[in-house]
Amino acid sequence: MKQKNFVSNDNTSVDIFENKWLNYLTRSHISIPISMIILFSGWLFYRALEVGGFSLPQAAAFFAAGFFSFTLAEYVIHRNLYHLEPKTEGRRKFAYMIHGVHHDYPKDKSRLAMPPAGIIIYVAIFYTLFRLLFGRYGYPLLSGFAIGYACYLFVHYSVHAFRQPRNFLRVLWVNHAIHHYQDTTAMYGVTSPFWDYVFGTLPRRKQEKKGVEVKA
Repeated sequence: MKQKNFVSNDNTSVDIFENKWLNYLTRSHISIPISMIILFSGWLFYRALEVGGFSLPQAAAFFAAGFFSFTLAEYVIHRNLYHLEPKTEGRRKFAYMIHGVHHDYPKDKSRLAMPPAGIIIYVAIFYTLFRLLFGRYGYPLLSGFAIGYACYLFVHYSVHAFRQPRNFLRVLWVNHAIHHYQDTTAMYGVTSPFWDYVFGTLPRRKQEKKGVEVKA
């Protein structure tokens, strides 16, 4: 595994693996994983209605619950898995591969979302978990959870690829810029800062939010 410990101004990051085909699998255009997740969510919602026996209002309510649960999962995974403490060499390499390379090269658009191979693994894991834990309720819950993930992918790509807007959405750009460029132990929420307020991972000083901008 190749690693570099500096932040690059280039739009392309280093290779993670020596094998060029494995490196190819670590990259993706943003439209591919988002499309995969949306199709998966649609199939789950259909299964909720046709196989799960839910009415449309019932399925919609569980869908909303699944969507909200994703915001918590997003926070927990980002904080505890993507920023795993590198206590061993193996953990350091793992943390770098799944997220550290993104912090070193935040402008590499091909690595702003989970590639298709990773999406397939995520889908298999979460489908199994939701079906085992929630039975037929897993269909609408995971459908909403998956759309939450699609929203996360879109927001995360947008804050890195586009200039921050001059409206209420600007806070998403500012919060993620703080996480990347000022304090990696703060602002783990990408789609919402809600859980950062709940768990106390806001910036140490409110002044840190001034003048922060994510540049595409």
